[in-house]
Amino acid sequence: MKTNLSFLLLLLLPFLLHTQTVRGLVQDQHAETPLIGATVQLLTPSGEIQQGATTDMDGRFVLQNVPVGRQVLRVAYLGYEPLTVPNILVTAGKEVLLTLKLQESFSTIAEVVINGRADKDRPVNDLATISARQFDTEQVLRYSGGRNDVAKLVANFAGVAANNDARNDIIIRGNSPTGVLWRLEGIPMPNPNHFSTLGTTGGPVSALNPNMIGTSDFLTGAFPAEYGNALAGVFDINLRTGNKDRYEFTGQVGAFSGMEALAEGPLNRKNGGSFAVAYRHSFVELASAAGLNVGTAATPRYKDLTFNADFGNTKAGRFSVFGIGGQSSIDFLAAELDTTDLFANPDENAYVTSKFGVLGIKHSFLLNDRSYIRTVVSMSYSGNTYNSDNLIIEDGTPFRTNSVTDDEITYRLSSFYNTKINSRLTVRAGVLAQIFALDTRADTRESTPDLDGDGKPDWWTQRNFDGTFTLLEAYGQAQYRLTERLTLNGGLRSLYFDESDDFALEPRAAVNWQLAPKNTLSIGYGMHHQNQPLPVFLFREQRPDGTTVATNRNLNFTRNQHLVLGYDFKPSANWRIKTEAYYQWLAQVPVDAAPSSFSILNTGADFIFPERGSLENAGTGTNIGLELTLEKFFSQGWYGLFSLSLFDSQYKGSDGVARSTAFNGRYVANALAGREFALGSSGRRFFTLDTKLTAAGGRPYTPVNLDASRAAGKEVLFEDQAFSKRLDPYFRWDVKLGVRLNSAGRKLSQTFFLDFQNVTNNKNIFAMRYNTVRQEVGRIDQIGFFPDVLYRVEF
Repeated sequence: MKTNLSFLLLLLLPFLLHTQTVRGLVQDQHAETPLIGATVQLLTPSGEIQQGATTDMDGRFVLQNVPVGRQVLRVAYLGYEPLTVPNILVTAGKEVLLTLKLQESFSTIAEVVINGRADKDRPVNDLATISARQFDTEQVLRYSGGRNDVAKLVANFAGVAANNDARNDIIIRGNSPTGVLWRLEGIPMPNPNHFSTLGTTGGPVSALNPNMIGTSDFLTGAFPAEYGNALAGVFDINLRTGNKDRYEFTGQVGAFSGMEALAEGPLNRKNGGSFAVAYRHSFVELASAAGLNVGTAATPRYKDLTFNADFGNTKAGRFSVFGIGGQSSIDFLAAELDTTDLFANPDENAYVTSKFGVLGIKHSFLLNDRSYIRTVVSMSYSGNTYNSDNLIIEDGTPFRTNSVTDDEITYRLSSFYNTKINSRLTVRAGVLAQIFALDTRADTRESTPDLDGDGKPDWWTQRNFDGTFTLLEAYGQAQYRLTERLTLNGGLRSLYFDESDDFALEPRAAVNWQLAPKNTLSIGYGMHHQNQPLPVFLFREQRPDGTTVATNRNLNFTRNQHLVLGYDFKPSANWRIKTEAYYQWLAQVPVDAAPSSFSILNTGADFIFPERGSLENAGTGTNIGLELTLEKFFSQGWYGLFSLSLFDSQYKGSDGVARSTAFNGRYVANALAGREFALGSSGRRFFTLDTKLTAAGGRPYTPVNLDASRAAGKEVLFEDQAFSKRLDPYFRWDVKLGVRLNSAGRKLSQTFFLDFQNVTNNKNIFAMRYNTVRQEVGRIDQIGFFPDVLYRVEF
């Protein structure tokens, strides 16, 4: 009896202590082939081995009965540099799924004894070696003030400015947000934000669900040759795969991100497939009903769905089907507006809808133990409507003044061949074809003449296009390790846009030199081109007789050359000091044909683009800056991050005068810290405290010509004084409190966050605008104090 009881207690011990399963895949870093027989060990904080496993024929391993909390893994394989991965968060509700990549060593087998550690900032793309870093879901959820938005997350990194509480547009090194490229599963995608409009890259609410995102990359300059048609930076988003062995579920509710349900589990167990799917629905209307200021008196409505189905390994390769879709709408009714509204006009009713979606198929095929081909085919849709009624023209009767409809369907094919020739040399070459089918029309009669004499302004068609155009790109790049400490990267990319018959070649190069075990010097250069935002490219200029003509269809690519010098110092495994200096020079920038201060470099951080025709590629610009990052990665229960960006962003219009761009805030500083406290001795309950301070220089703006505005009945600016004034500096302090609970008897974990955003209720200025009702220039402030609440359960 005593023996049977002891045996029963032994079986129940893992559940009484509560443990979880850690599963993973070990691959070659460059060839992405599975490493068979690799050793994976679970270590104690002091480095002792708790348990171990060996990878199978598919490179997979399983560690069972792993205690909840922060854990450390060590991975070793003959002929490869060993890897130690610290601070793996294990919770009771979800199994941990890892993909670990080892780099082949130059050393002989007898010499492979040095224990390497995972670079927590190193990008997933091993060919991106400068101005790039990775991010994951845990960071999105951990940092204070992030609103579950990946764009808000990267705003904490050096080189990025996003001091706009109402939108998530990203200003990278002084560039317009239109210069950002979004990729999903290795292929470009449309703007992944709710309430997005044609040509923009940001919006008020992100449609990217962080619970569906795997480890992904963010690049800020001199990026490798596989990234094109972007001037500023790249979001390279990877969707995570589901659990291949067990069904798991997540429920979440957030004041800003909404209500969410997520399910994942095995799909064709024989081939090791899985699925993950998540749906979210707006919860903001509840905050608005409670009287909280969410940035606008109107109620935003939005929802999105994300999925990834991986069908596992087959004789024909590995297939997966992925997708994301969202829709949003909002009505701005003049009678319901208040003085805190950031977007609406008190003299009109406006109705906005937005939809977007991506559906793709990814195929990976291993040719041998050193080469593979990856192909992605996708179709995307992006559309929006905007209609507005003026309430003044006919004494309160709604009078339609704007009607905009945009529908864009894009077909994309991306394919590349990757081969690791030997431990020193890796080569990748690929193509990308994009066919855009666009049906867009924008009509307005705001401040238009009455040529037909009916007493009402006439309609003016600003753009009207129904057709297709094609963008073709091809690239080749290579990485060569001269020594274990010296790595060279080089590449060449080409672009061809059939609508303007424009062609460009882009050389890319980078060198990484590890001066000493803790010191690395990097230098990178890249030439980057991008076609013009479609609302600008398709704009139709109105003639005196009332007819319109497209005068921007001959615009060519804008060019931006990046030069980056970086130094990285790692005094210990969990500390990092990094500095980068950069210089960018832009050319072929669209400006007015006649002398003026206008430049397309100042657009893209709003819902609309300027109404300018007869533009020509004659403008220039420069961005110069210095960045500093001091980071303590999460270890010993806490983390810290300090980033400082000093920069100057200048441009010249067709008048030849050097001016600050609209994004030249000159400095951005972020300080973040967080601590995790154990509650009790069980190791199952934790209290978290996170905080963030942001200070940024005020952005330049163009002053309002008050007399001319009163005479015209609308806002008129001093164009000859473009961006000569500066808004007040931006300051915000956020504090986030959280609790994480792991069940003692079930596979269940719960997380609760209370995120106090702008706790000092600082009045950060949004803009200086002309008020047509009061006929005065007034200040509009951004969102004040806002508490965001999030609850998540996993089982």
